[in-house]
Amino acid sequence: MALTGGGALAIWNDIAPGGDAEFDHWQTSEHIPERVGVPGFLRGRRYTALTGSPRYFTLYETESVATLQSEGYLARLNAPTPWTSKCIQLFRNNRRTACRTRASMGVGIGGVMATLELGPLADGDATLRAWLTGTALPAVVSRPGIVGAHLCEADVEMTVVRTAEKTLLERPDTLARWVVMVEGLGADTVEGACQSLLDAQHLTRHGAAPDLSLAVYRLVYSLAR
Repeated sequence: MALTGGGALAIWNDIAPGGDAEFDHWQTSEHIPERVGVPGFLRGRRYTALTGSPRYFTLYETESVATLQSEGYLARLNAPTPWTSKCIQLFRNNRRTACRTRASMGVGIGGVMATLELGPLADGDATLRAWLTGTALPAVVSRPGIVGAHLCEADVEMTVVRTAEKTLLERPDTLARWVVMVEGLGADTVEGACQSLLDAQHLTRHGAAPDLSLAVYRLVYSLAR
């Protein structure tokens, strides 16, 4: 379905060996409920990889990108719980990006989501954005078995704010530039749509840089306000 609100927080990560069970328990029992309780957070979703990496993808939908520097959210980031402090130190290969939602279309939540990380060539933002929002994503979402297609663009200023939680990470977060998300009923359906309509040949022809990264994830948990 269309993403709720105008902002999104996209997080990809692996977990240190032996830590997956605790990460699962923490994220669904404490962390996502805590985040969704922050004013301006509308929904949190957790995914695990079917193809590609990192293994985990977490998506928060927010009223706006400004929610991600709000007083309530920063208070959480600067006063992590003991369990959060322990689990954050398990993160590996972590990427975290605060985004503005540029386009979002569809009906319902799919059990599978592809994340396609990409970015425009120099001075190519407008061309690539126009093709994605006007042609590619409408074509994707019209395919049988696809229920949503979204374009989110990084807001670097909102992403790089320093917090107590970030000091616990093994290494600093890296950032995605743009993220296309495609939701559907099954992995083959979602991956097929990306390979047909959002492949490297189409994307680079319309102004994308060649460093593309596609992963396909299965939804394991969702919580809305």
